[in-house]
Amino acid sequence: MKNYIAENKQRFIDELIELLKIPSVSADSSYKEHTFKTAEEVKQRLIEAGADKVEVCPTKGYPIVYGEKIIDTNKPTILVYGHYDVQPADPINLWDSPPFEPVIKKTDLHPEGAIFARGACDDKGQMYMHVKAFETMMKTDSLPCNIKFMIEGEEEVGSENLGTFVKENKQKLKADVILISDTGIIANDVPSITTGLRGLSYIEVEVTGPNRDLHSGLYGGAVANPINVLSKMIASLMDENNHITIPGFYDKVEELSQEERKEMAKAPITDETYIKSLNIDAVQGEKGYTSLERVSIRPTLDVNGIWGGYTGEGAKTVLPSKAYAKISMRLVPHQDSDEITELFQKHFENIAPKSVKVKVTPHHGGTPYVTPIDFAGYVAAKRAMENTFGKTPIPVRSGGSIPIVALFEQELGLKSVLMGFGLDSDAIHSPNEHYGIFNYMKGIETIPLFFKYFTEEFNS
Repeated sequence: MKNYIAENKQRFIDELIELLKIPSVSADSSYKEHTFKTAEEVKQRLIEAGADKVEVCPTKGYPIVYGEKIIDTNKPTILVYGHYDVQPADPINLWDSPPFEPVIKKTDLHPEGAIFARGACDDKGQMYMHVKAFETMMKTDSLPCNIKFMIEGEEEVGSENLGTFVKENKQKLKADVILISDTGIIANDVPSITTGLRGLSYIEVEVTGPNRDLHSGLYGGAVANPINVLSKMIASLMDENNHITIPGFYDKVEELSQEERKEMAKAPITDETYIKSLNIDAVQGEKGYTSLERVSIRPTLDVNGIWGGYTGEGAKTVLPSKAYAKISMRLVPHQDSDEITELFQKHFENIAPKSVKVKVTPHHGGTPYVTPIDFAGYVAAKRAMENTFGKTPIPVRSGGSIPIVALFEQELGLKSVLMGFGLDSDAIHSPNEHYGIFNYMKGIETIPLFFKYFTEEFNS
């Protein structure tokens, strides 16, 4: 198997590069044609790898690519989930090379080189590892169990139609475990497996003052400025200890024991890790918690975008009629996305002064998730990584959200294994996103071992 991977390494890289050239941006309708094209490309790659019954399944939005290889109905089945859509590339001017013209460059963390392109790590590169790992098992006659693929095109916009697809196709998706590579490892020499994900509540707010933009000289000081008001309202959502002030927000937050926090602290991530990698002078966050805890086991509230008034070149002395902001809240186990959204809306409306009107529009959300480390899937992932990395992986909780993981357990009764190979420094969702060649190939090498060990654990 290793020989096959080594012999086909350049082709595996070249194929990923071709896939990355297609701008499958699900959030922007101007890329609609490209996104549908990507689904067809994924279908073709699965067929070439050896999958059966490969189809592009329509939804009300972007399609889901399904494929399978059933070798023996008495053997276990692994359902591989991934997504082919990508985040918008904006701001384009901050990219060192065009986001959809992939280039390979060496970096300090990736001396073997990394592929720079939107979607390189999140999630085309990680999704395509599974296609090539499957091809490897097929070509070397070493597929030990059944495999199913479900690759969607709306993960970056909340997987709106995936829930319907899952509910309507439970028999088709019947499996024993779900394998996902949309997370990362601590470092290339410190393997880890994600055991928890934060949930999400994503909201847009609109603050309206006067019925039109006004001359700031003639009206400033007498009429509320929506941008000023919105800024003050947002600032009030956190106190001096960076503790969120929304009433009831922390009511269901799980507090980890000191023993659990000590186990987390074994990960080689410190404040200095963030300071050095992000070129900042100091970290900031909720008082009483480490940076690692702040990005994993604690909930957060962040402004993802804010705008209003005149932002063009030069000066325009305007008092704007409206101001807007997009706000996300990352949630931890036991917090409910819908409940938090409702608490936010009620609080935000209550703190608005009478001089403005407020509109709160929920976008999408997701449920937090924690996976046990004693079930067959985790044990198989641990054994596989021990084999390829030569070290026992550390269980970690991720600060990110994959809302569909909780959905899978609810609807299919399946637990998910979050065995990703990216690095925090890969700049996902940001300019200059990249994915290391080492990581890509290590994933292709590790995934077949997961299949082998899961089959063993399942039958033991």
